[in-house]
Amino acid sequence: MSVIVFIPVRGGSKGIPEKNIRPFCGRPLVYWTVRAAQEAASVDRIVVSTDSDRIAGTVSGFGFGKMSVFRRSDRTASDTASTESAMLEYLQAAGPAPDDLFILVQATSPMLVGDQLDKAVAEYREGRYDSMLSCVRNKRFFWSDEGTPLNYDYRHRPRRQEFAGLWMENGAFYISTVSGVLKSRNRLSGKIGVFEMPEYTSFEIDGPEDWIIMENLMRRHILKDSPKLQVRLFVSDVDGVLTDGGMYYSEKGDESKKFNTRDGMGFQLIREAGIKTGIITSESTEIVTRRAKKLKIDYLQQAERDGGKLSALQEMCSDMGVSLDQVAYIGDDINCLAVLQAVGYKACPADAAAAVKAVDGICVMEHKGGEGCVREWAEHILNIG
Repeated sequence: MSVIVFIPVRGGSKGIPEKNIRPFCGRPLVYWTVRAAQEAASVDRIVVSTDSDRIAGTVSGFGFGKMSVFRRSDRTASDTASTESAMLEYLQAAGPAPDDLFILVQATSPMLVGDQLDKAVAEYREGRYDSMLSCVRNKRFFWSDEGTPLNYDYRHRPRRQEFAGLWMENGAFYISTVSGVLKSRNRLSGKIGVFEMPEYTSFEIDGPEDWIIMENLMRRHILKDSPKLQVRLFVSDVDGVLTDGGMYYSEKGDESKKFNTRDGMGFQLIREAGIKTGIITSESTEIVTRRAKKLKIDYLQQAERDGGKLSALQEMCSDMGVSLDQVAYIGDDINCLAVLQAVGYKACPADAAAAVKAVDGICVMEHKGGEGCVREWAEHILNIG
């Protein structure tokens, strides 16, 4: 009896555009649930079902051995399509064994961990239920529209520790068999069991406010014992990152570049946090020299050199006595690939080259080059530290 984890990840999202690969605590949101499934000893296969090339490239870059990508159709990825339609599409195409366990996991529940999946699978295999779902115990008092209490007697209000409350779905996962899903055409069927998860997992990410709450909860409960961020050097490319990539010329032929003041504040915030800053660019211009001086950049490397940008970065690291895995770098094109593949923390603008977006572990910013992507990256670095 194999265990398959199925994670549906649409490219479209009305509440938060491309939320499934937006950085959450320093990683794309979907990374956390894929990691949980990868770390669960009971899980044999992880299937990420997506219609998006960008998402497919991002998750493939995680390097998780159990994971594969299933390209879902436009029909099952529309705004009106149900999750069940995506599940059925995969099962009918892949044809797993009828008694295989099929676990629907939702990317919007990043606080799921592998140990919880293992415990749920073990409980399911005891044979008491046909399907299971994850829930939290909700100890709130509920009322009907008619003013009638639904789960307590207001004349004898119970104390919290004496109140059983109600089970509430938290949307983290649903367990069934392949045959159960195919027969019922639903994630749940037959006799249903509840697997209790901690109260802090009751949130799902649907809007921007949820994002802020969930990141704080993630740091407090899941990442509290993780090593603190050790970024010592924050480095940026110029054209297409600090600028929009445009080349502007006056009637006299003078060249100019368009920088964004918000990125300047990003460097200031990084500097105030005690992190050194750098700029690496293949061209040599007085414009960049003046901009770097105004931003009080610690290291500036202009013009092409033997070994490319990586050689320049290694020289900076050598001068500081730090390693590449202590560097946070943001770049946008193929001449940044060697650096992005080498550093510990990597990002790119929303309009970066496809090859850059596919780099293992990269964070794709919401902002484009020249529109504040460096400030956005700086805030992410400071938030996860």
